[in-house]
Amino acid sequence: MFRFLSVTALMAATAALPATAETIRVGMSGGYFPFTFVRQDTLQGFEVDLMTALAERTGDTVEFTTMSFSGLIGALESGRIDTIANQITITPDRAARFAFSQPYVYDGAQVVVTRGRETEITGVESLRGRTVAVNLGSNFEQLLRELPYADEIDIRTYESNIEQDTALGRVDAFVMDRVSSMQVINASPLPLELAGPPFSEIQNALPFRNDAEGQALRDRLDAALTELKADGTLTAISEKWLGLDVTVPTR
Repeated sequence: MFRFLSVTALMAATAALPATAETIRVGMSGGYFPFTFVRQDTLQGFEVDLMTALAERTGDTVEFTTMSFSGLIGALESGRIDTIANQITITPDRAARFAFSQPYVYDGAQVVVTRGRETEITGVESLRGRTVAVNLGSNFEQLLRELPYADEIDIRTYESNIEQDTALGRVDAFVMDRVSSMQVINASPLPLELAGPPFSEIQNALPFRNDAEGQALRDRLDAALTELKADGTLTAISEKWLGLDVTVPTR
């Protein structure tokens, strides 16, 4: 049975609401710092600011619901939420199933190890014969399984705590997006380091159900996203939470 894990937050847009205003139900994990997390009982982060800014442009209301990351796709497919704001990467499989907005974050898959092992594990090529943790339901498991030597990697999926288990030596490394990895290293007391450069560019966007209603909502929010990019709002949100602009292509 689908389980809601933590906080449901309701945030109203400050713009005057038109007669056609809707409540957009947004799913997120609430545990993916600095994109979506709870601090002092307040849901906050890059994704929260992004969705609030989009709703202000469209005149809608946004309702945030947090749940297990591995359940977000199922919640969207079943109609329990209208979109997911949790650094969802566009993959061929997801693109065939959902209607995506334009990308709003450009990033890369990153190997992270315990400090001191970055000279031993120097990147994705060093993962042969290693145990590697990824978040359950993330695209990073698929990226690892597509490697030509994937059968030599012991891939372990986690609901949470991949950083702690890596630091404790229970696994040799974890794979996450580079931006989040850098934030974890900077904000956490755990002795972690990046291992080599990113090994795959990823583009993150908002997914919607691929039906007439979902596509209409996608189009409305996508137009607002174009405005946020053009007037610098999206860049400001990125720099606020990440200290750099990740909203433009890396190449």
